[in-house]
Amino acid sequence: MTISRTSRSVAAVLGVAIIATTAPLGAQQKPGSAAATPAASATTVTNVDWRMLAGLDYETGKMSDTLRKLDGKRVRVPGFIVPLDDADEEGAEFLLVPYYGACVHTPPPPPNQMAFVQMMSKKPVKLALFDAIWMEGTLRVTNYDSPYGQVGFQIEGLTMKPYTGK
Repeated sequence: MTISRTSRSVAAVLGVAIIATTAPLGAQQKPGSAAATPAASATTVTNVDWRMLAGLDYETGKMSDTLRKLDGKRVRVPGFIVPLDDADEEGAEFLLVPYYGACVHTPPPPPNQMAFVQMMSKKPVKLALFDAIWMEGTLRVTNYDSPYGQVGFQIEGLTMKPYTGK
C-alpha cells in the first residue's frame, strides 16, 4: 500500500499534539488589555493544534482556560489554506483549516476548525493549496463570517512556512 504525499501531510498535521481547552466566542477585548495588545513583538511562540482549537464551544462561546490564555498571543498552527476566492493563487487573506479539501465540499468544518488569516503586512503570500503549512501569528478567538460559513478564530499572520512536523 502506498501513501500519497497529501495523505502523509494530512496525517502529520492532525498528529500534532497539544492539550484541549474552552471560552466565549467573540468575547469583546477591552482596549489596553493583554489580549488586545499586539503580540507580534513577542518572542515566545506556542505550537497550537486543532484539538486545542476544538476546545472552543462555538454554540455557547465557552472555552478552556488554556485557550483563553492564548487569545492575543503569538502561536504557530499547522494546516491547509483555503482561498476566499477559488481563483486566487496569492492572497493576504484566506482560511486555515486542519485538513486538505475542507470547505470545498459541504458542509464546511465547524467554526472551531477554521481560522481567518490576514497577513499583517497585507503582502500577498502564495496560496499553496495542496501542501500543509505552519501559520505563525497572533491568535484571536472571535467570530468571522466567511464565504464558507462562520469562523471561530482570526490569525494576524506573520509568517507562513512549509509544514515539516517540527
